[in-house]
Amino acid sequence: MNLSIHIESKSISGWGRTNYSTAKIYTPKDIEQIKNLIDQKINPLISRGLGRSYGDPAQCGGGHVIDTRNLNSLHLDKNSGVLLAGAGAKFSEILKYIVPRGFFLPVSPGTKNITVGGAISSDVHGKNHHCDGSFANHVLQISLIDGQGNLKILSPFDITSSEAFWATTGGMGLTGVIVEAKFKLISITSSQIKVHTKKFNELDSLMESMIENDNCHKYSVAWIDSLSKKGRGILTRGDHADSNEINYKYRKIYREPLKYDEEKTPNTPSFLPNGILNKFTVSLFNKVWFAKSRNSLESEFQSFSTFFHPLDGLKNWNRIYGNNGFIQYQFVVPDKSSFLISKILDSLKKIGAPSFLTVLKRFGKANEGHLSFPIEGWTLAVDIPAKVPGLLDTLNCLDELVVNAGGRIYLAKDSRQSSKTFKESYVRYEEWKSQKKILDPSNIFVSDLSRRLEI
Repeated sequence: MNLSIHIESKSISGWGRTNYSTAKIYTPKDIEQIKNLIDQKINPLISRGLGRSYGDPAQCGGGHVIDTRNLNSLHLDKNSGVLLAGAGAKFSEILKYIVPRGFFLPVSPGTKNITVGGAISSDVHGKNHHCDGSFANHVLQISLIDGQGNLKILSPFDITSSEAFWATTGGMGLTGVIVEAKFKLISITSSQIKVHTKKFNELDSLMESMIENDNCHKYSVAWIDSLSKKGRGILTRGDHADSNEINYKYRKIYREPLKYDEEKTPNTPSFLPNGILNKFTVSLFNKVWFAKSRNSLESEFQSFSTFFHPLDGLKNWNRIYGNNGFIQYQFVVPDKSSFLISKILDSLKKIGAPSFLTVLKRFGKANEGHLSFPIEGWTLAVDIPAKVPGLLDTLNCLDELVVNAGGRIYLAKDSRQSSKTFKESYVRYEEWKSQKKILDPSNIFVSDLSRRLEI
């Protein structure tokens, strides 16, 4: 084993660029070096992928962070459609590898700039949760280094490790270091999505349409104009296009149906002034965005990048919020409390909180993950500049509404909820805590998030 390991002290934050903290960053070359760190009692520590969690779960101020970038191996079994991937493997690289071979990720969140370890730790969800669940639903096996330096194999199908598996999926890296995972892919015949788009002038009719179409399309998402009086929005639904459909559409032979093209990613201009996102600029953007969309558009073909990852087309887009960063407030409430969607949007309008990225989705049934975010119902994600006056007090009040309705806040996006809010809303926390004690008896896996939530 090569004992040399790259170490640097660095100030880091989540994608929201708030809550910075400084830690020693370790970049091990292999699994043995990670086990060696634990054997040497180097703690507290937490693992980190690409830092795309919005808040502070992949930080450990005053402690140690394991950068998993070197754990990036990929092996595809084409017969079974199962991918074995290192925890540091990026979704962007996975897509380049699997799409030309006729496969796609079972769940694709809003960015491809995440790692396999991060996807499992956050139990990410996508536009297809209403029919396919979250990422953990498709994971067959996890290789985990626990708090005693032991390599454990966890599977949802193994009675001896299933509880540890479900504590690790959505467990925000606090049960150990994920080093590898095996998960099921879906088969495709083209790299295109057949998209249907429809505009709605008010929120109620949009939500009614989403419910009516729950079982009609694999993917569904709505953009909401957060500053409009009636909550107008654009509903986008899609399914994987068959290569024969594309040939018929264009009346020609589509010679490379599985070609995967990434969008070009220019940098966010450095000259943009702080505070460029305000109530007036966002209102103008929302009006233009709504106006430029057709009232109804059927069977439009879009690339994977355009449909799933539009913001990845602009590198470092988080910088448009200025030096103070931004907060993404993402919550879920059950169907019976759907009225809270409009109530919360109204509350944010009252304090002048501008959001050009306001996304509404439907969730299907929850999985067995102790700290997994999705429950059956509605989830709304709102990006808000952190400097908005009165924002934190307002969000604290909204937290109470969400919790009382049986909902919760997404840990991968959270940067400010209280320990009380967390423990009241994640009702399986005690089950998770018991598995945490088994896997990490000395509590060496610690993050800024776990300290804030007192877990």
